[in-house]
Amino acid sequence: MSKSEPTYQPNVAGILRNRDGKILICERSTIPGAWQFPQGGIDEDETPEEALVRELWEEISIDAEDFKIVSRRDGYRYLFNGGKKRGHDGKDQTYFLCEFLGMDSKINVETEHPEFRAWRWIAPQDFRRQWLPEMKRDVYAAVFHDFFGISI
Repeated sequence: MSKSEPTYQPNVAGILRNRDGKILICERSTIPGAWQFPQGGIDEDETPEEALVRELWEEISIDAEDFKIVSRRDGYRYLFNGGKKRGHDGKDQTYFLCEFLGMDSKINVETEHPEFRAWRWIAPQDFRRQWLPEMKRDVYAAVFHDFFGISI
């Protein structure tokens, strides 16, 4: 019996960059010290861009007019630790680099279904791999290399 190929849930992640060149990271509400970009699944009837708008609204309360997509890269994959979740073995992510056009006061992680407890702006080179679960570290290393030309 052969092992089947892993299945990946389509997913988007938003890298928001402010006017000072800093990027927004958010601390997971369930894991103190775990910082990441806002992200989430792409629904069956959505484009990645539509999913990005919805996820940024759901997770950090910003509207479509608060950001502008600068670039997009596809094909970042990781497998879950411990087996399938919601019928998938991992995530296949599309990352968007976005210019944040709004005011910081628009960002709010106290949403209807909070995923984050805090947020902050940092320089890309100040991001630390150890803030991530092991399963996401290689993807973030590739993302920081591809979008910012730096190693984390």
